[in-house]
Amino acid sequence: MAEIMYWEAIMRAHDEEMANDPMVICMGEDIGVVGGTYKATSGLYDKYGEARVIDTPISENGYTGLGIGASFLGVRPIIEIMSVNFAWLAMDQIFNTAAKVRYMSGGQLTAPVVIRSPGGTAHQLGSQHSARMEKVFMGVAGLRVVTPSSPRQAYGLLKSAVRCNDPVFINEHELMYNMKGEVPGEEYFHPLEGSEIAREGRDVTLFGYNISVHWCLQAAEQLSKHHGIEAEVIDLYALSPLDRAGIRNSVSKTHRAVIVEEAEPAVGVGAEVMAIINEECFFELDAAPLRVSALNVPIPYNHALEKAALPNPGDVVAAVRGIFGV
Repeated sequence: MAEIMYWEAIMRAHDEEMANDPMVICMGEDIGVVGGTYKATSGLYDKYGEARVIDTPISENGYTGLGIGASFLGVRPIIEIMSVNFAWLAMDQIFNTAAKVRYMSGGQLTAPVVIRSPGGTAHQLGSQHSARMEKVFMGVAGLRVVTPSSPRQAYGLLKSAVRCNDPVFINEHELMYNMKGEVPGEEYFHPLEGSEIAREGRDVTLFGYNISVHWCLQAAEQLSKHHGIEAEVIDLYALSPLDRAGIRNSVSKTHRAVIVEEAEPAVGVGAEVMAIINEECFFELDAAPLRVSALNVPIPYNHALEKAALPNPGDVVAAVRGIFGV
C-alpha cells in the first residue's frame, strides 16, 4: 500500500489505463498542457501527446458529444468537465445520447465513456460554482453514477469505469483532491456497484457519500466517546444503482438511520435512501429516518453564510441525539 493524494490516485488510474489500451483518450478544458485544474492529468500530455490528451475549448456540450460519438466507434474517452456546474451545458449529450443509445439501438451501439467532474462546495466559490448535482445524474436511466470518498476509491473506480461498456459519471469533490489515503501498490479495480461499511456499529446507521462520509465518521467518534452510541457508517459510493441490499442489511441491524448529504434535501440522495428504507425495512425501524442536508438556498459567497448553509458533523451528532433523546 502507498499513501498518495486523491488527485494522484486519479492521475495514476489515467496513466495505467492509457498505457494498457491505445483507444483510451482523455479530453477536457486545460487537462493537457496545464495538467488539469486539480492536477489530475498532470504529466499525461507529455507522455501520450496531443492526440490522446486533448485540450478542448470552453464548449462542454460540444466536446462531450464528440467523446460520446467516438465511444460508438471503439474509443474509450475519459471526459473531464472542469466543474459540475458546467455539466448542465452537456446534459443533452449525457442524458439523450450516452445514457440512451444502447436501448434505442437495440444493443447495436454502446457508449463506453467516462465523464469525470468535480463538484460540491469548496471555499467561497459562489452559487454558480458550488453545485451538488449528483441527484440529477442518478435520476438518468442508463447512466452509472459513482462518487469516491477516498484515494483508493478514486483510483479503483476510474479504472473500472474505463473498462465498463456503460457510460459512467464520476462525481468527485473539490475539497478532497489533496486528501491523502492508502492505495494498493498493485493494480486495483473497485466495483461500480455496492456500498462499503466505513465503520461498524450497532445503534444507528449513518449513510454518507464522498465528503459526507467523513462527516459521518467524525460524528460517529463523538457519539461513541461522549454518548456511548455506536454508529455504523455506510459509504454509498455507488449512487446509481444504489445498494438496496446494503441499505436494508445495515438498517435491519441498527433499526435507526440518518442520511447525510451536502446537497439540498429536495428530490435528493437522502430522499431516495429514505424511500428504500421505507420499502425494504419499514418494520425494522425503531425511529423515523432523518436527513441532514444543506439549507434550500443558493450557496452564498460570504464565508460565514456559506458555512451556515451547509451541514457539518455537529449537525449529524445533534440528529442522532434527537433520535435517542439524549
